[in-house]
Order: sequence, then structure tokens, then C-alpha cells
Amino acid sequence: MKKSINTFKRYEKKYIIDTNQYDKLMMLFKNQMQFDEYSESQINNIYYDTHDFKMIRASIEKPVYKEKIRLRSYGTPEAYDDVFLEIKKKHDGIVYKRRLQMPYSTAKVCMMKNKCMDNTQIGKEIQWSLDYYKPEPKVFIGYHRLAMKGIEDENLRITLDNNLLFRDYDLSLSSGSYGQYLLEKGQYIMEIKTIGGMPLWLSKVLDELKIMPSSFSKYGVAYKTMLRRFLLEEGVVNHD
Repeated sequence: MKKSINTFKRYEKKYIIDTNQYDKLMMLFKNQMQFDEYSESQINNIYYDTHDFKMIRASIEKPVYKEKIRLRSYGTPEAYDDVFLEIKKKHDGIVYKRRLQMPYSTAKVCMMKNKCMDNTQIGKEIQWSLDYYKPEPKVFIGYHRLAMKGIEDENLRITLDNNLLFRDYDLSLSSGSYGQYLLEKGQYIMEIKTIGGMPLWLSKVLDELKIMPSSFSKYGVAYKTMLRRFLLEEGVVNHD
């Protein structure tokens, strides 16, 4: 795996689109967007949280500041394949991401001991979060992604995710992507990522296709699904 950019600061907006909107977007993107170096990939994540899901419960309340901790792989990793240990923070609408690249075998030890074993600035930032939250694996989330960047502005990135699956058991990246679906059939999550404002042409495209922003959070939806299942099992809510 090639070395990747390990710090990000950008605006991100999400949209849920259907197959018809997806097809029209892909036609309209032809003159403005191009597929990036990793144009198509299977992304697998293990999300970490406190014992009582403190991080995602706080995130659902839509605070000014929130963060997530995850281990990410591109495809199903073997022991010595590189994965990413990531801290994703959002403050006042701006997303900041810090990540360390390391072999999967090393990452598993790091997360089991909550020690990232890296003395760089990024490592220290991640270690602070590990010390503060003492996170444990909670949810697997996997999806297929198409990734594009602007032809004139490479800082403009658009990703389209589908086939979203999650599980709260067998929390290992090496087990591959399987589980319960998070989206209805034919739906995609589109993310638009910019350093500054959205280009005018893209705003017009979204308006033309009546595509509106969504606050969809993959981990958030998975957590709510898990919570509802638990409440059903306990008889706190009914099936209606």
C-alpha cells in the first residue's frame, strides 16, 4: 500500500440518493470529475467506543464537537497488510482526521492495549483519545465505495457508498464484510468533501436533481438499530 495523507481538514456534507439520481449524477459529473487513484474499493471499519457507547450517544445529540475512533482497511486484510487507525473529529462543521498507517497485526495489539506505540504528533493525539476513552470494539461497518476528485480542483472529492453492512459481533477486519444492511436497496450515500465552499456548478446539479443534505451517520444508524433490537428483546418497545 502506498503511503497516504494522514491528516485532513475539510468540510463534508452527506446526501442519500437513489439509483435514478445516481445515474444522472454520473452523467453530469463526466466533464467535472474524474476517478481518483483508488477509484473503487471495499472499505471495512471497526468502530471503537466506551463500554457504554458514550461517544456515539454524544454524537447523536449533534454537539458542536464530536469524535470517533475506528480501525479501517481497504479490502479484507491479512496480518501484515496495512490498515489505518483513525481519530475523526468534527468541530463547528469542519472535519479533522488524524490517522496512523500500520500492519493489521500491530493495529490489533495497539487497540487491545490502547497503546498506539507511535511517538509522532499524530500518535500523541491518538494516544490522548485512547487514554481518555479507553475504547473497545463495538461495531463493524463495511461498504463499497466509488471515489472521484475534481478535474480542475483536486481538493474537491466526491465519494459514493453502497452495500452498507454492519454487525456487532465477530469484530475482526479479517472476517470480511457481512452482516445486516443499513440502507434500502438501491440507495447510496454521497459525500462531498471540500476545503472551502462548494463550486457553483455542483450546487446547481444538486438543486436540479432535488438532492438535499442528510445527517446520516453510518455508526449512528447502526447504534440506533442495535438499540432498538435490544429494546425489542427486552420487551420495552413493540414491533409496530
